[in-house]
Amino acid sequence: MLNYLWSGMILIGVLWGAFHGRLAAVTEGALTSAKEAVTLCITMLGVMTLWTGVLEVGKRAGLIDQLSRRMRPVLRFLFPRLSPESEAAKQISVNMIANILGLGWAATPAGLKAMEELKKVEEQRGERPKGVASNEMCTFLIINISSLQLIPINMIAYRSQYGSVNPAAIVGPALAATLLSTVVAVIVCKALDRKRGA
Repeated sequence: MLNYLWSGMILIGVLWGAFHGRLAAVTEGALTSAKEAVTLCITMLGVMTLWTGVLEVGKRAGLIDQLSRRMRPVLRFLFPRLSPESEAAKQISVNMIANILGLGWAATPAGLKAMEELKKVEEQRGERPKGVASNEMCTFLIINISSLQLIPINMIAYRSQYGSVNPAAIVGPALAATLLSTVVAVIVCKALDRKRGA
């Protein structure tokens, strides 16, 4: 679906430029944007590599396991039917820790593994038809999307790339926004869980 949306927007932009006699400006804009995209990708690749490496060092040093154990009360609250010892719970905690530290890209592999493990748990339970998401899957997805962040590393890197005078000025507003979105996400998930259980 997204492919159709992007293709449609590009086509409309090209047709609009051609219709108004600004096709040269459209071409120049496309080339300039392509150059900026490559530069931004190289910058973000460095940031992603650094923080993915830091996360891997944390795993090997046992820090992630310690943080995961400390997150068990939170996981029990959010996922009461999920065993805190399960692989799904471990991957969920790694994902949440990475998101809290602002390492969104480093959180993605753990998030995908967590969904795979949650799917296995649901298949073992056999409570839903195949292809229907469980409550745990929906809760994890919503928590992952709301993504409480203490330090929004990616946003700081973007702001720095585009010449912000104070790239870290985003920290306070980002913390407030992600805290609010996470609180709302938890309330909605718990309300829907109660409604389904009723």
